[in-house]
Amino acid sequence: MTTVSNPDAVRGSEPAPVHKRRFLAKLTGVTAGGMFIDGYVLGIIGAAIGAAAVELRMPLLWQGLIGASALIGIFVGGPLGGWLTDKLGRKPLFTADLAIFLVGSVLQFFVDSAWQLFAVRLLMGIAVGAEYSVGWPLLSEFAPARLRGRLMSFSEVAWYAGFVVAFIVGYVMGTVFDLDWRLILGSSTVPAVILFLSRLGMPESPRWLMNQGRTEEARHIAEKYLEDPADALDITHESGRKGTFGMLFSRDYRRATAFTSLFWFCAVTPYFAIATFSASVLSRYGLGDGLGGAIGVNGVAVAGVVVSLLLIDRIGRRKLTVPGQWVCAAVLAIIGLWSGAPTFVVLVCFLVFAFVNASYTALTGVYPGEIFPTEVRGIGTGFATASSRIGAALGTFALPWSMENLGAGPSMLIASCVCVAGAAVSQVLAPETMGRSLSETSAPHQA
Repeated sequence: MTTVSNPDAVRGSEPAPVHKRRFLAKLTGVTAGGMFIDGYVLGIIGAAIGAAAVELRMPLLWQGLIGASALIGIFVGGPLGGWLTDKLGRKPLFTADLAIFLVGSVLQFFVDSAWQLFAVRLLMGIAVGAEYSVGWPLLSEFAPARLRGRLMSFSEVAWYAGFVVAFIVGYVMGTVFDLDWRLILGSSTVPAVILFLSRLGMPESPRWLMNQGRTEEARHIAEKYLEDPADALDITHESGRKGTFGMLFSRDYRRATAFTSLFWFCAVTPYFAIATFSASVLSRYGLGDGLGGAIGVNGVAVAGVVVSLLLIDRIGRRKLTVPGQWVCAAVLAIIGLWSGAPTFVVLVCFLVFAFVNASYTALTGVYPGEIFPTEVRGIGTGFATASSRIGAALGTFALPWSMENLGAGPSMLIASCVCVAGAAVSQVLAPETMGRSLSETSAPHQA
């Protein structure tokens, strides 16, 4: 794929016009808003499932299915949304997925059976899965190369914010005001309405238009919205090829597919296991009831994402991706092997894991948007998303069984091995994409 020979020659020294900066800020905000909703949906169910289970007389099987329904939906919605956005365009899916989520959110006010709640949460999960494979590609195709990593990783901050806000809202509505569990779940309607209205009128991606042969439209949008003249020039190098699912496994892109999927899987599997059950895990190591440690674990995770956001366009992707996974493998191995470790050492190890894991997890949404070409950027992101949800489900459901049947030490060693696998994959396959045009970062790499 042809690349810009000298981007600096067309990159202006003057700051971008105000309307372009405002547009980029708005696009970043409404993209991050989708991740906020994802965190909110996964967090709010914890505040409502207990009361819902009692009222609807749910057996444990249904409770587990409803708890996992959003994850199942994301697993389906990621690839489906990615395929549709590559075929139909970023703009229609960017609004349609929020409309579907909004419908599901409203329906939560009216459910009166376990299967209805499962179906509604599944629908919302599908919409959230589509959000991953639409929002990140769209943002990557508008963001200037010098800021692309920072703007895309901001979504990870929004995810944590959504999860924390859901916890606070659920506590206030359920514990302080003793409101019905349907109102607690339906509270996701408020951010969904705000985000849906904010997305109306967003433009189509100029790269997608150029890939479809709609040259004049692409150039008009690029001139109106792209900050950097080099990016406007770079869109002219779109190949015009039609993407297929099979391209992900071709000689040109199977390396990108393997890396994004395995890296994301290995990043989230131990995190979802430890963060979801952090209070109970820490209590096993003598840290009181574990609540304070659990708050600390999730708090430093937010700090880790923020640090990554500040450094990603300064030191590069690989320096944030590879070493951190080895560090996480080491601290989890210390916990697993040192059965008599002082509680202070155990707590420090968990905090280090949370901070460092979050710092490289911020890259999981950045890489797919950069290393897949326009024609399969959506489905590539969607496939990686589906892989990550397998990891999230395994981590969430396997840890309680492992802690009970294998013990805390072996469970932490298994988590350490997952980190080792992710580190090894990244050591070999992770590219450096900082400051490079999308034509360069998504160029075919035969392997």
